[in-house]
Amino acid sequence: MKRIGEIVRATSTVAVARSTDDTVPDLGTALIDENLDDVGSIVDVFGPVERPYLAVIPDGGNTAQLVGRTVYAR
Repeated sequence: MKRIGEIVRATSTVAVARSTDDTVPDLGTALIDENLDDVGSIVDVFGPVERPYLAVIPDGGNTAQLVGRTVYAR
């Protein structure tokens, strides 16, 4: 389990995570939270190379509750 970053924004369909460093997992990588609950999958990478943003399609539920959570690669 590798720490990926933190969810910084969320809409009704997409959450945005800020990467902790310049290491970016592959598109489609499943993300989990600290309780090992599924969060979603990475669908896009954008922004600065040093700490890119990751667009995440949530696995369901209220995306607003994801803001502030640390996410990890499964």
